[in-house]
Amino acid sequence: MLLAALLFAAPVAAQPTPPKLEAIDRVWSGHYSRFALVTTQRQMVIAYYDANRQLTVATRARDNGASWVYHRLDSWTGWDSHNYVAAAVDRMGQIHVVANLHNDPLVYYRTTRPGDPRTLARIPTMVDASRERRMTYPVFLTDAAGGLAFKYRDGGSGNGNEIYNRYDAATGRWSALLATPLADGEGRRNAYFVGPTLGPDGRFHLAWVWRETPDAATNHDLSYAVSRDLIYWTRADGTPLALPITLKAAEVVDPVPERAGMINNNTVIGFDRQRRPIITYHKFVADGSTQIFLARFEGKGWRIAQASDWRGFRWDFGGGGSLDSRLFVEGAVPDAPGRMRIRVRRDNAPIDLIVDEATLGRVAERPGTTLADRLAPMIATPPGMTLNTVEADGAAIAWPTRPPHRDLPTSDIPEPTTLRLVLP
Repeated sequence: MLLAALLFAAPVAAQPTPPKLEAIDRVWSGHYSRFALVTTQRQMVIAYYDANRQLTVATRARDNGASWVYHRLDSWTGWDSHNYVAAAVDRMGQIHVVANLHNDPLVYYRTTRPGDPRTLARIPTMVDASRERRMTYPVFLTDAAGGLAFKYRDGGSGNGNEIYNRYDAATGRWSALLATPLADGEGRRNAYFVGPTLGPDGRFHLAWVWRETPDAATNHDLSYAVSRDLIYWTRADGTPLALPITLKAAEVVDPVPERAGMINNNTVIGFDRQRRPIITYHKFVADGSTQIFLARFEGKGWRIAQASDWRGFRWDFGGGGSLDSRLFVEGAVPDAPGRMRIRVRRDNAPIDLIVDEATLGRVAERPGTTLADRLAPMIATPPGMTLNTVEADGAAIAWPTRPPHRDLPTSDIPEPTTLRLVLP
């Protein structure tokens, strides 16, 4: 169930019950870098950068009134918004944290006593020290067997490869999940992935763009692959894909050229009522405006439909570093019978795009709402900052920061803000 529904569900005639907010710590607010929230049946784990930019892990039992346990680690973030935090808890209850990576050597910690952040110890090598020197975009995953997996980009923007590892909780050792990178830019480009996303069909779905250089405008060719086990990958029609996947061999969903308004991270997968994947993305159209598009595989090919009809809106991005994005998209979800909803955020305004489920054709556009919008009356956000949220299994964290600044310092340092836990 969506967190928004959990937090604000109420009888039609009743006023929504506000969520419970719990202060956790004072945190760095000079730029946005995503924090991590992991929940288990017994514990909540939050990993973040504190007011002094120091990587910190806070945990507490799920019981109301339980005290927080804090542990600060020997890593400090700079001005780089790529340095987000990834965390996981394995089957044995050990906490894993990876952070502070943008073409950097591995920064990885693991507990030696289950659930106790005070026993987090730095692990210098995960699998291959020679490869773990230029790491970016750390992501923990759950594989088809329910075990812990990990992926990252090896190399830089425009020439990086996607690497997958798996963890043996019994031995405490990592090994390579794949014998090769998942995708290979052949030294000329790299793939920017969103996912893998575990779908209602029990398969892992992956969407990505290819980028030729560090310039964000050089993204092109929306691509797709699917797998049952994160090891063997196929096209949408089941045709096997040899690894590593190259641009020439990839299934190209929409051959969007370079400098045509498509950006990495905004290629998000959702699902319709028939459990078919739908990719949400954006690109320029003939009049020069930026529009939202949907792509769905329908047996013999991909149906592509324009979901927005905006007049005069064009996000013409480019250059390197973390952008202050004007547009964010989410995956399609079922709405009213026969309808799908696509939530987007354009210039900080949430919008719900409604499309026909059978044709993906535009039906309506209406103001949307996000968890941050609902929390805004309860959490003061200083001028020039936005309220960030991360949701996980009926809980969330929220904290204000300034937006990304292309990974460059600003002329001043703002006061720290409060990181809060949000509960129903």
